[in-house]
Amino acid sequence: MEAADPSPDKTADWSVVKPGLMASVGSVNDLYAKSSVPDVETSSSWKGSAWKGERISAQLVLWSREAISQVEYEFSAFKSSDGGELPASIAQARFVRYVITDEFSNGCGKRKPEDFAASLSPDVLDPLDCFDMEPQTTRPIWITIDIPSDAASGTYTSSMELFANGKKHSTFTFSIDILPRILPPASEWEFHLDLWQNPYAVARVHGVEPWSDAHWEALRPLMQMLAGAGQKVITTTLNNRPWGGQTEDAFGSMIDWTKKSEGGWQYDYTVFDNWVEFMMDLGIKSQINCYSMVPWGNQLYYFDEKTGEEVKIIAEPGTEGYADLWVPFLRDFITHLEQKGWKEITRIAMDERAPAEMQAMLKLLNETAPGLGVALADNHKSYKLYPDQLVDLCVAHGAVVEPDDRKYRESKGYVTTWYVCCADVFPNVFTFSPPAEAAFIGWYTVAAGFDGFLRWAYNSWVKEPLLDSRFRTWPAGDTYIVYPDARSSIRFERLVEGIQDAEKIRILREELQNDSSGEAKEKLDLLNQTLASFNIIEKPERLEELMLKGKQVLEQISR
Repeated sequence: MEAADPSPDKTADWSVVKPGLMASVGSVNDLYAKSSVPDVETSSSWKGSAWKGERISAQLVLWSREAISQVEYEFSAFKSSDGGELPASIAQARFVRYVITDEFSNGCGKRKPEDFAASLSPDVLDPLDCFDMEPQTTRPIWITIDIPSDAASGTYTSSMELFANGKKHSTFTFSIDILPRILPPASEWEFHLDLWQNPYAVARVHGVEPWSDAHWEALRPLMQMLAGAGQKVITTTLNNRPWGGQTEDAFGSMIDWTKKSEGGWQYDYTVFDNWVEFMMDLGIKSQINCYSMVPWGNQLYYFDEKTGEEVKIIAEPGTEGYADLWVPFLRDFITHLEQKGWKEITRIAMDERAPAEMQAMLKLLNETAPGLGVALADNHKSYKLYPDQLVDLCVAHGAVVEPDDRKYRESKGYVTTWYVCCADVFPNVFTFSPPAEAAFIGWYTVAAGFDGFLRWAYNSWVKEPLLDSRFRTWPAGDTYIVYPDARSSIRFERLVEGIQDAEKIRILREELQNDSSGEAKEKLDLLNQTLASFNIIEKPERLEELMLKGKQVLEQISR
C-alpha cells in the first residue's frame, strides 16, 4: 500500500511512451517522481568500482503507461575474465516505495500540512520478490552489491534478468572493478557515528509490549542494520521523557526510580542492562550515552512507594531539590556501572542545554561522580566553558571548534563531531533532500576535521512512517532515516556510502603520510586538495559534480 500522490505531475505526457514496460539504468543521485515520465538516456549496462568489503549502490528506473504485473528480477553469478566467481547473492534489488514528503520552508517550528507543499518522494527500500505497477507510473529499483572481503581483485560481470507479466523482459549488465584494497568491517571503522535509537517507537509500530520477547525480536534486524553502518553509541535513558515527549513516541525511562516508604531510594536497572547488552551483542559497544541529567523542562519522574503513584517534579540544576534526586542516584549508578565494567565508556549526555544549567549540573556531577564522562550536543557554542568535561562534544553544523581546542581534544582522546537537525537545509537527510547530500556528510566530516557525525533520530517514527514522512513540528523525514521491519532507505544507503568513503580516505591518508616517496607526497597533496573543496557550509551549485570528482580521485589513489 502506498499513499495517494498529493501533487501528481499534470504536465506528464504518457502518450509518447511506447507500449509495455520501459526500463533503464538510472542515477543514484536522482529521485524519480512517480507520476512523471523519467528523463533518462536509456541504458542497460552499469559500471562501478569498489574496495573489498565495501557496499556499492546503483539504481534502475522502470516506467509504463499501462499496468504491469509481476515485475521480478534474477541476478547471475559475478564472473571475471580469469575464471574468478562471486555468488549472485552479493547483489540485492529492492523496489523503491514512495512516501509523502513536504518542503524545508522555514525549517524548525510547528507545521500545518496545508501550509506546506506536499509531494511523493521515493525512499523506502522494500525487499519484495515481486511488484505490480500501476498504469502511468514510474518505479525505481535500488541495487546494492556487497563485495566480499576475501574477493580476488579484478573486473567481475553479472547479468540481471528482468521479468514482467510472467515473461522475460530485458537484461541488465553490472560490471564491477574490485580494487586491491580492503575496507575493514563496520565494527572497526573509526568514524564516530551516533544515530539516536528509539526502541519505544518500535514497540508502538509493531504493536508489541515494550521489552517483551516480541519487542526484542522486532528490534534485532533494525539495530543490526545500524551496527552495519558503523554505529558507535548506545542511546539510553536515565529518566522518563528526557526530551519532554517531543516525538510521536516519548522515550520512557530504562531505569525505575522508587522512593521507599521508609526513606531512601531503590533503582531497578533491568531494562537498561538488557538494552545495553543487546546492543553490545550486535557489535555497538564503544559508548553508552545516558539521557539526561538536564532533561527538557527539567522534569523528573519517580515512583513513590508510600502513595503508590508516579511523581513528576520540576528540579532545576543548582537547586537543593535537584541534588536530593541526583546525588543518591549517581552514587548507586556508578557502583552499578563499575560492577558491569561499563563506567569507562558511559557518558552522561545532554542535548542543546543552556550554559547555566550545564555548569550547575557539571558541578554536582564532579562532586558526586568524578571521572564520569559527559557528552553534549552543543548549539550554544559553549564548549569552551567546560574543556575537560566534554569527552564527547558534538557541535551544530556551521559552528567552529577552534584549531587549538581541537588539537587539545585530540591529545586527550576526546571525540569531536557535528550534527544537523531541522534548522539545516544543507546537508541533510529529509525525505525531500537530494540523495547526494547524505553521501556528502561523510566527506564533509573528514574535510572539516571532525571525528564523526550525529543525527538525533534513527527511528523516531511518525504515525504511519511507510505512508507519510511528515511530522507536526519539523521537515518531513527529520525524525527517522530507516523504516519498520528493518527496511532501509535511499537516504540511509547514501549516508553509509559517505561513511565508507570517509574510512577509505582515512586509510589512504595514513598510508601516504607514512610513505616518504615523492609519488606518495603527490598523491597525498591531491587527496588533501580534493578534500579542501568539501569543507563548505553552503550548498554548491553542482553538488553531484563535486561528489563525482571526489570519488574519481579516491578511486585513482586507491589503484
